[in-house]
This record gives sequence, structure tokens and C-alpha cells, in this order.
Amino acid sequence: MLRNVLLIAAAGLTLNACGGKAEERNQNVTGLGNGSVSTAVEDTAAQAVGAATAPLANSVDAFVTNAAISDMYEIEAGKIASEKGKSADVKAFGKMMVKDHTTTSSKLKATLASAKVNVTPPTELDARRRGMIENLKTASAADFDKVYLDQQTAAHQEALTLMKSYAEDGENAPLKKLAAETAPKIQQHYDHVRQLDKTGADATK
Repeated sequence: MLRNVLLIAAAGLTLNACGGKAEERNQNVTGLGNGSVSTAVEDTAAQAVGAATAPLANSVDAFVTNAAISDMYEIEAGKIASEKGKSADVKAFGKMMVKDHTTTSSKLKATLASAKVNVTPPTELDARRRGMIENLKTASAADFDKVYLDQQTAAHQEALTLMKSYAEDGENAPLKKLAAETAPKIQQHYDHVRQLDKTGADATK
């Protein structure tokens, strides 16, 4: 079922990416796959659409918006995991996400200020990430670790695609440098969460 959802989403994305101007595609990035979600399957499907659209976020506005929302989601989700996680590894990962993404968020703001980029990062999550946070809040104690790690795997894949794409093709040189410096940290997070999933950190005990 999930495969079918992703294929449909990818097909829709291909049609969208092939039509219209690049500027219009950049402006619409955060609107794709951002409907309110309520299940783990929808979490992953929405994140897959986000990962596919991340390369379209190479304008300054689109990159800043997506990077800032990604950090906000990671911080909020990490706080929930550090309190609600059943596994000690999941709790520790959540705490690390709060720390590391607070740092990347601060670096984004500092880069915007030093480069005199007249873009204000969003201060609220989009509908997609709000739905994912709600999923974490309402997940049962037995299911929470799995829901969180599944979200984190998809979210870091999306963030990594965003950073690598902007580092290569972004509009603004200081932000490209920031993206290039941030990508290895996101890769570490991605590798870490996949390892947690592989070793059964989310297994019910």
C-alpha cells in the first residue's frame, strides 16, 4: 500500500516538476505533501514526497523555509522522544536532536544576518510536520519508539537531500556554504537512526 502511495506521489511530482517556471516550483515546495497526516504510513509517504521535492528548494526563500521547518520539527520531536521514549537509545537520540538542531537553527539565523539576506525564517511548523508531531504525541507507549524512528529515518533523508542539493545548486553563496557544512552532520544523524532501527532500539520490551 505504501509503495502505491509513493508511486502516485512520485508521478504527481514528475508532472509538477516538468511544467511551469522554476521560480513557481520553488515557491510551491512546502505545499507538496504537507497535508495533515494521521498514520505512520502517511508520515513516511509525506516525507517521501518532501524528499523528492527537496531538490526544487534551491531559491533562497524555499531553502530557508524548508531548513528552518526541518530544524523546528526535529527539536520538537526530540523533546517528545526524550520524555516519552521507551528505549534509552531513543531517549538519548531525541536529546541529541534537540541539541544539534538547535545549533543548526542558530547557524542558519547567523548566516542570514551576516550575509544580509532579507528572508525571515518561519516560526511555526507546516501542516505536514504538525501532523507528524501529533502522531508522536498520540502514539501508545508500546508504539512510540517505532513511530519516532520511522519518522526520523524519513526526515533525515529529506533534510540530507535538501542540504546536498542546495550546496550544489543553491542561489546564495553563504547559504550554499552552510548547507555543505550541515550535510555531514545530517548524514551522521541519518546513519545513527538507521543503526538504531537495525539493532532493534524500537522493539517492544
